[in-house]
Order: sequence, then structure tokens, then C-alpha cells
Amino acid sequence: MNANKMYEMNLSQISKAIAAVGHLRTVYVEGHMGNGKTSLLDMLSKMLPDHIPCYFNCVTKDLGDLSIPSLNTTEGYVTYLPNEEFGIHHGKPLIIMFDEWPKANQSVKNGTLVTMLERTVGTKKLPEGSIVFATGNLGAEGVGDTTPPHARNRMIMLRARKSTSEELIEHGINKGWEPSVLGFIREFPQILQGFEDVKDPNDNHYINHPKAQRISFVTPRSLEACSDILKQRHMFDDHSLTALLMGTIGDRGAMDLVAFVKLADQLPSWESIKQDPTNAKVPDSASAVCMVVYRALGNMTRETITPFMQYLPRLSKEAQGMFANGVRANTYAHRSLVMSNKLFTAWAMQNNYMFSADK
Repeated sequence: MNANKMYEMNLSQISKAIAAVGHLRTVYVEGHMGNGKTSLLDMLSKMLPDHIPCYFNCVTKDLGDLSIPSLNTTEGYVTYLPNEEFGIHHGKPLIIMFDEWPKANQSVKNGTLVTMLERTVGTKKLPEGSIVFATGNLGAEGVGDTTPPHARNRMIMLRARKSTSEELIEHGINKGWEPSVLGFIREFPQILQGFEDVKDPNDNHYINHPKAQRISFVTPRSLEACSDILKQRHMFDDHSLTALLMGTIGDRGAMDLVAFVKLADQLPSWESIKQDPTNAKVPDSASAVCMVVYRALGNMTRETITPFMQYLPRLSKEAQGMFANGVRANTYAHRSLVMSNKLFTAWAMQNNYMFSADK
């Protein structure tokens, strides 16, 4: 394993690094397509609420989109006014994201390099404390990302690693992804494998591979698209639903995901758990039980915590531990809501032995 691979960073680590040094030096983040690099802007805006987030899509720009000349006839010179998308007119510190920077035409690359190094746009200086970073895909993916040596030398080059199945499930729970997609991720962790670890593309038919011309394939982005489709599956017949999924994540992924959709349709309804938790159906298979837990974590409200906590002891101890670990995650959106529930507190005290290894 080479050093670059060993020192890949997750998006949380990268966002913290950009927040720390991004006002001094430009950080360039490269990573696999569809794995959340663009979400760094949202993560940073939450970390730095006094900054104005500014998204600049480099592939849609030409040199004239950076700034335009403005004549000062009184003083007899030309100045340059920056594009509104840079946000300088706000008069506050900025977070400027140059997305898809390596795919930009050369004039845009040259123009933005000045912003990256000098913290200026045209003749305007960025507000004090402004952060600049850029993103792009891996050159080996073959989608047109090229970064010349002199540009790399002006930036801090970081490589984003792919999400693990556990990380993506946690993200999907907070975003309300359809439970069958989360179950699919858990049962098929190879769908998140990097192509660098797969010499023969036939060894993993789910992923994008430079040696294989696959029209559709699995990424976290395409899995989120599958979730959107499945939330509307009542509007499709089986043939149409399968075709839509194939067009989103490819043939192999779609066939396996459809199997999870059929399994999800056999789960106890969320309404039955809310109305009659002591008699609602308990699934037979471990995969179905996992989907029940994922659905509960994603749909949790103040009104549903108590009935679900009455239902939870009817599941296996493994499933109960999975639910508790999901609640305890620092990023879980409903963490404080669940932990303040009396039945959850009582359950945690009774099952304290499950978490003794964490101490």
C-alpha cells in the first residue's frame, strides 16, 4: 500500500483541515466520483456560521465569468469587478469552493490560481479570513481531471477516501434514505470498494472501473438517487421500477437491490409498531430486522420513541445493540430526543453490559 493510500482522509477530517488552514493556503481535495466531495461546502458552512458559502462550478465557466472590466473614466484606468458568485459584495469572510477545478478550461484554471494563491479576484481582495478550496476526481478515473505540477505546488493536495458501509448507513439514516437501500449497503459492502483495489473489473460488477465501460454503477450519490426512486415505487410496476434502478446503479446492483425491496415490503408497517408495539410483526430474517432498525432510526419522533422502545425488546440482542449504537453516534440527528426518553434510559441501564467494552 502506497503512502497516498495510507493517508487518505474522510470528509470530516478534510473539513476540519480546511477550516484550520484554508484561510492561509488553498486545499485541493481529490476523490472518487459521487462520494460527497461537494458536501464539504455545507459541512464547512455549519462549522463556520459567520462565513458566506460560495459555490463556483468551474466546468461551466470561461475567463470572462471570473471578472469583467469596469472603466473609471474620472481617474483614467480600468478596474475589474468580480462575479457575484464569489460573494465579495457581502463584506464578510467567505468559503469559496472551486468545484470540478481540474476539468476547467485552461484560462479559468489560470484565473482561479491567482485567487487560490493571492486571495484576490480581479482587483478585489477577498475579505480577511476567507477560505478557498477546490475539488476534483481522481485522474485515473478518466473523466478529464488534470492538474499541472505548478498548480499542485500552489495547493495542499489531499485525497478523500471512500465511505465505509457503516459511515454511509449513518449518513443515510440522518438523510432519511429508504430502509431497503440501507439494508442493501449493509449486506453488500463491496459496492463501496475502490477500483484501485480491483485489478479485474469482472471481480466487482457494481462499481465504476476505468477498464470497464459501464453506463451505470454504484456510488453514494447513485444510492441516494435509488432512495428517491424507491420512495415513489407505489407509482411504478415491477418492470418500470427495475428499469429505473438499472439505469441508476447498473444491472447487477439493481437486481440485488430489488431483492431487498421485496424483503422490505414484508416488514411490519411503521404504523403497526406505533399503534400496537407488543403485537406488531417481528421479521424472521436478520436482514429484515436490520431494515426495521434503520427505518426506526430514520423516522424517530417524540411520538414514536415510546412505542418503538416497547417493540425493541422483541428483537434480537444484536438488533437492539445496533439501534443503541445508532442512537449513540455523535452525528445522529435525533440523538438527544431518544436519549431523553425514559424507556430508552431504562433499557440502557438494563443492557449496560453491551457497551462495557467502550469504557
